Amino acid sequence: MNKLKRVAVLLFVLLSCVGCDQATKTAAQSQLRVAEPQSYFGDLIRFEYAENPGAFLSLGANLAEHQQYWIFTVVVAIVLISFLGIALRESQKLHWIILIAFALYLGGGIGNSIDRVLHEGRVIDFVSIGIGNLRTGIFNGADMAIMAGAVLIVWFAYRFQSSHDTVQPKRDR
Repeated sequence: MNKLKRVAVLLFVLLSCVGCDQATKTAAQSQLRVAEPQSYFGDLIRFEYAENPGAFLSLGANLAEHQQYWIFTVVVAIVLISFLGIALRESQKLHWIILIAFALYLGGGIGNSIDRVLHEGRVIDFVSIGIGNLRTGIFNGADMAIMAGAVLIVWFAYRFQSSHDTVQPKRDR
C-alpha cells in the first residue's frame, strides 16, 4: 500500500473515531444528563451520564484544576500531536495493523481532548458494563477506541515477530 493510501486509512479511521465519539457524547448529553440510569440485558449494559475531570477510572480527578489542565489537556495534546507526526512520517514503515492501532489510539485521545476543551476540563462518560455489583468504570467511545488500539498493539506484538524488516507470524506451538 503506498504512502497516500496509508495516510488516507489512518485519517479515515482517526476521523471516524472522533466523529462517532462526539456524536455519542452529544446523544448522551441530551438523553442521559437529567435521566435516571438506563439498564439493558439484565443490567449487563448501563447508560448513565457522568463528567470525568480525571483520566482512566478518574485517575487524577482529585488534582487541582490547574494541574488537571496541564496534565490532561496540554501534555496529552503534545503527546497526541507527537504520535500523529510519527504515524504520518513512518506510515510506510508501519505494519497496517499498527497503523490502525495508532489511528484508534489517536482518535480516542483526540475525542477526549475535544471534551476537555469544550467542557471545562471534563470528559463525558456514559456507559458501564457489569454483572451485579461487579461493574466497569463509566467510559465512552473514545475510551473504547484507545483500548482497541492498545489491544491491537499487544496482539500484534504477541502474534508477529520482526525479522530483517519483514513481519512473519509466530508459529503456533
